[in-house]
Amino acid sequence: MDAEKKLMPKRIFDIIKDQNIVEFRPSQKKSIAAGLFQKKNLLVCTPTASGKTLVGELAILNAVLEKHSKAIYIVPLKALASEKYKEFKKKYADKFQIALSIGDLDASDSHLAKYDLIICTSEKLDSLIRHRTPWIKEVGVVVIDEIHLLNEPRRGPTLEILITLLKQLIVGLQIVGLSATIGNEQELADWLEAKLVHDTWRPVTLSKGVFYNNKIEFD
Repeated sequence: MDAEKKLMPKRIFDIIKDQNIVEFRPSQKKSIAAGLFQKKNLLVCTPTASGKTLVGELAILNAVLEKHSKAIYIVPLKALASEKYKEFKKKYADKFQIALSIGDLDASDSHLAKYDLIICTSEKLDSLIRHRTPWIKEVGVVVIDEIHLLNEPRRGPTLEILITLLKQLIVGLQIVGLSATIGNEQELADWLEAKLVHDTWRPVTLSKGVFYNNKIEFD
């Protein structure tokens, strides 16, 4: 981790060490080298369980603790938002204030102004913007989980408009998109004005095979 340590704020490096992380995974190393801590927009495309979430967490830590700004973590589903909220509270509740916002789409949720990290769905954030939420301009980073859903007919248009609005509303906003599967990743990176971080490493070898007559024949 020596190379990454030189590019990381000391306070964040110490937090990572306290989590017993002794070595970064390939996508994490590439993200740090690509300018994660210099507020560069990133599109991280790597297999499931390869460490994408930690890239988002590092961006959040940098925004909240070093840049003294707010952070937003966008997920596609309420259930996933609740899961991330519990996970982040367990890891970072003593570092900053974390809120979950997945409720009434007609509510402005003014209480969110006092929180550092807001976890929500794209539909909820779209609603908050339309309610002219004043703290939006205090946001320094937006992490978008499952960003490949831009291509999904039902949720995609809302997410696309949301990203466009955020880029217009917030000067110097850092966007970090996370996905395991994108067919046109470079095209999306160009649209986001982001550096593409692509890696194929996965923690478990993926094998392909055919299951027939209670047996699996691998390629």
